[in-house]
Amino acid sequence: MKKFLTSCAALLTFAAATVEAKEPVDWVNPFIGTTNFGTTNPGALVPNGLMSVSPFNVMGSDLNQYDKDKRWWSTPYDNTNSFFTGFSHVNLSGVGCPELGSILVSASTGDLDVDYHHYGSTYSDEHASPGIYGLTLDKYGIKAEATATTRTSRIRFTFPEGQGHILLNLGEGLTNESGATVRRVSDTEVVGSKLMGTFCYTTQAVFPLYFALKVSRKPDQEGFWKFQRPKQGVEAAWDPDDNAYKLYPGFSRTISGDDIGAYFTYTTTPGEQIEVSVGVSFVSEANALENLRAEQPSGVTFESIYSDARSKWNADLSRVELTGGTDDQNTVFYTALYHTLIHPSILQDVNGQYPAMESDTILTVADGTNRYTVFSLWDTYRNLHQLMTLLYPDRQLDMVRSMVDMSKEWGWLPKWELFGRETFTMEGDPAIPVIIDTWRKGLTDFDIDAAYAAMKKSATTPGNQNPMRPDIDPYIEKGYIPLGFFAGDNSGDNSVSHALEYYVADNALAWLAEQRGETEFARELRKRAAGWKNYYSKESGTLRPLNPDGTFLTPFNPRQGENFEEVPGFHEGSAWNYTFFVPHDVDGLVKAMGGKRKFVDKLQMVFDQGLYDPANEPDIAYPYLFSRIKGEEWRTSETVAKLLDKYFTNKPDGIPGNDDTGTMSAWAVFSMLGFYPDVPGVPEYTLVEPTFDSAVVDLGSHKLTITKRKGAKKAILLDGKPVGHRVSHADLSAASTLEFVSPNP
Repeated sequence: MKKFLTSCAALLTFAAATVEAKEPVDWVNPFIGTTNFGTTNPGALVPNGLMSVSPFNVMGSDLNQYDKDKRWWSTPYDNTNSFFTGFSHVNLSGVGCPELGSILVSASTGDLDVDYHHYGSTYSDEHASPGIYGLTLDKYGIKAEATATTRTSRIRFTFPEGQGHILLNLGEGLTNESGATVRRVSDTEVVGSKLMGTFCYTTQAVFPLYFALKVSRKPDQEGFWKFQRPKQGVEAAWDPDDNAYKLYPGFSRTISGDDIGAYFTYTTTPGEQIEVSVGVSFVSEANALENLRAEQPSGVTFESIYSDARSKWNADLSRVELTGGTDDQNTVFYTALYHTLIHPSILQDVNGQYPAMESDTILTVADGTNRYTVFSLWDTYRNLHQLMTLLYPDRQLDMVRSMVDMSKEWGWLPKWELFGRETFTMEGDPAIPVIIDTWRKGLTDFDIDAAYAAMKKSATTPGNQNPMRPDIDPYIEKGYIPLGFFAGDNSGDNSVSHALEYYVADNALAWLAEQRGETEFARELRKRAAGWKNYYSKESGTLRPLNPDGTFLTPFNPRQGENFEEVPGFHEGSAWNYTFFVPHDVDGLVKAMGGKRKFVDKLQMVFDQGLYDPANEPDIAYPYLFSRIKGEEWRTSETVAKLLDKYFTNKPDGIPGNDDTGTMSAWAVFSMLGFYPDVPGVPEYTLVEPTFDSAVVDLGSHKLTITKRKGAKKAILLDGKPVGHRVSHADLSAASTLEFVSPNP
């Protein structure tokens, strides 16, 4: 079987997608990041949409290299797999824990068989572009295509002659939860729900996903199915469906269970198309049906839905216009920008309703605003929200408002929020630098008083009452968190990682406290932010875990923790992945390491000896640290260029590990443009030689043109005036030109 991995609209199944000249949307390759644990998927969605519809190919066959039931797995699709079992609805992009990826819709021919091991199929003619995905099911000769609106999907199956079936599987998916319901509301519609949640071991963070499904014509036959649990003895002997799928033909009431589904059977003519529309809601079945009818009114076609999705993507991607790059560079850039526009996702229904944070209460958004969800903030606070602030400020404002509203609803800002539930995944207090960064860049139309109150609450509340900083007590008392306080087993202790994140958050909060006249609190926060020095070991030349008595952990191997090896003190990395993670006090770190020369040599060693992990967030800003040392700025440009060439490619493995809801992609976007926000919460950028000869960035009020050219001597010019390798957001966003001049050879 050959897969055709293309994002070119000319290869789509209908002529409406054909264009004479490439637009930004045509450069996107949705297959980038779909293997090598990039955990993206090539399915259809619109920018920041609630709905994403993805091919599901991670179960049911030994033909697949990766199976969700045989190992840790967090994505509905892997490019190396080849067995399709349906289109999943509402999927996460670039995450490391399994969740959602359910409500599976597929098709088959011949005798009805509702076991996905049997009805699944290999596939060919696979293609994707923003807003559309398609393939052919080899077993049946069925062509399957999917597109999406904000809250709904449209799937089109083209059948051969004979008996065909539409299959809705509610028993499978990526979620760790189980249980679903489904009921018929008309000859062509069913509604129901499926329980989701327990993301990243958060056992109580569960929530229902409601759906409404409509087929385009009345079936000849319809019914439900449910897998019957194994019985014993006589009971098993009397039950013909024991340990098997039981069919419920014509059943019109509600059916529920862990492994259930619905089927629609048709007699089809050659080339007959039957379409399936699915709407979703996190509020109710009624809202799911309302979403479906509002976004797919009578008469709307598959082509028009896709055309609208494509237009939305092209409008967003056109905020940046490139010239002078290779085809692969254009593709890498626009695909990365595409990935940054998947999450956070709109949560409210068309009527404005959404589930309140950590509550059964249903609230309604204010007119003209959006409620967002999927806040993977430990990842995205580093660069994605800075990108939103620059290119999509209205969206960023709504994201900040959503975060602040969450604090009003349950008392705390989010850490890793998912559809109204806090999962407490990863560490730190990451909403603080996001909100302060946004405020400092001039986006101030949100409730800063409520935001500040929530920030101060998490920065001061004792640990036994503080879900955001449960280990804050020693952090305040000692300036660090010792081993054993967070976790009794040192192999699961992340104390150093926790403290480093708190330092970054408190550094950002100190500025806001000062602005609000709370000088003593600001002074305390700055003192806290300097606590990283407690962890610096001259012996190892790294940050090093501390025992409860204040001594360094011994024995200690700074490389322990590579490749997700368990290691005391650090989360998902070694000491080398964290040692330079002091973005707010680089000067202090230079001094601790013995001066500029030793600092540069040690940082260069990290790259030379393969100690840098491009997929681990704490060290993704490492390349930009060279520019803090006069005369060494060239190392930043050289290193960034090498990393882009090596790890960000126009291939399915072209992202270095989890995209982390767009964080890795945001790194690529900034790096290719020529500037990077390397201190969260501080409105400054480090400049780096851009990838393209020219990039025109639409900032709303005006356009910023970034160019590189040859000249008499090396220089960086902002509106024609020389600048250093760091610029403020105010200066950059007010400028019309940014030029990088390098000497003629």
